[in-house]
Amino acid sequence: MKSSTKDQAKGMFHQVKGSAKEIAGKLTDTPELEGEGTGEKIAGKVQEKVGQVEKVLEK
Repeated sequence: MKSSTKDQAKGMFHQVKGSAKEIAGKLTDTPELEGEGTGEKIAGKVQEKVGQVEKVLEK
């Protein structure tokens, strides 16, 4: 699997994981968990974009 594809997949995984943490934080009224989820979701979006850029540059 190419590096760009791995980055995109990992980015999507982190976004889903971050969303789950964010929801869990809201449900349990834990601002730390909610913030951690938001941060992970943003990091996942960045990683996915890096993968997309790498894919374009490989061509």
